[in-house]
Amino acid sequence: MLGMWIVELWRYPVKSLAGERLTEADLQIGGIAGDRIYQVRRSDGRIVDARAHPKMLALHPTLTPNGDLLIDGKPWNSDEMAQIVEDAAAVGPGAHLERRQDSERFDVLPLLVATDGAVAALGYDYRRLRPNILIGGVEGLAEREWKGRLLRIGSALIGVLRLRERCVMTTWDPDTQKQSPEVFQKIQECFDGRLALDCWVISGGRIRVGDVVELADRDGQLPHETDWGRYASDKLRQASLADPELNKSSR
Repeated sequence: MLGMWIVELWRYPVKSLAGERLTEADLQIGGIAGDRIYQVRRSDGRIVDARAHPKMLALHPTLTPNGDLLIDGKPWNSDEMAQIVEDAAAVGPGAHLERRQDSERFDVLPLLVATDGAVAALGYDYRRLRPNILIGGVEGLAEREWKGRLLRIGSALIGVLRLRERCVMTTWDPDTQKQSPEVFQKIQECFDGRLALDCWVISGGRIRVGDVVELADRDGQLPHETDWGRYASDKLRQASLADPELNKSSR
């Protein structure tokens, strides 16, 4: 494999809203700083996501240098924005934004990595996959052989757990919010339902677009309990402990 590099970096300040494209980012143990630190929640506290409420994707959050959240350039906690968020969530009165930084804000693990080769094979807008890191210079479907490996970006180390099992979120156009079921159908038929990589951070650091990415062996490190997201079942967690591909120290 020839040289690989970071093509794009993304964070999603509000879970299930549009992403914020970055040129550099602080990669921390809990993922990219500022990623999914706010969630839209129902009046009973449950998270609302865009799988069933795609109008949320039309809202564009950003974080200011001092960490304040803006949505489409407006303060997130204004009365006007509160009503806009409630309308987009479409789950009735009481839907609201809440800042919470526990691992529940992630679905499986804190980081999703996509590769240009797999995106090209898919043939649709990579933003449908909602990656944090898009890696360039990857031949074809090489990512499918990365389970149990490690990605090194400068001083940062990223563990690769497995291919991500995709859902209907991929059917929503990130710009128009129109649904295209054929995207999910292709992922099921051509990619066994799995595309891009569930990852976690072993060692953090500052990463930038253009940084070199190296694929290396991993010395048996596994996700910590605090890395697992809300859809990471006990079965998946136990399987990761028992899987020899994830536990061996050399290949």
